[in-house]
Amino acid sequence: MYLNKRIYIGANYEHRNVKGAIEITEGDDNKPIKINLSKVSEITERAAYWRKANQIHRWFVEKIQNGVDDCGDYYVSKEQLKELVDTCEAVLADKDKASELLPSQPGFFFGGTEYDEYFFQDLENTIEQIKPLLEDTGRGDYEYTSSW
Repeated sequence: MYLNKRIYIGANYEHRNVKGAIEITEGDDNKPIKINLSKVSEITERAAYWRKANQIHRWFVEKIQNGVDDCGDYYVSKEQLKELVDTCEAVLADKDKASELLPSQPGFFFGGTEYDEYFFQDLENTIEQIKPLLEDTGRGDYEYTSSW
């Protein structure tokens, strides 16, 4: 389960006058990964990641994906991200509302469905990951996707 931030830079269009360099290495030997900036149209950052947080996935499917769970890429506004944080905080403030506000969802690869310590840890983790994004004044669009 991934929330990605896509930042359009359009360096592949000369009139945009994008300058700079991308220097990336990998491995113990720091082998360079060659990237031609003049061919880069966008950069994608991993903004948040969950594993088996079925209540969070269900929220995205219901609120963002119109009930369609197809592992596609779906635009998520900052307002929607704030709604998710607010919902997580409301459940943490009154754990008896968990099944009403963020119901768990059974399924293959979805983990446990109990409203236990792991359920609430997923909510705390969600808040920790999303709150900084709400304060980000930079440009970019968020997209949720899942892969099973």
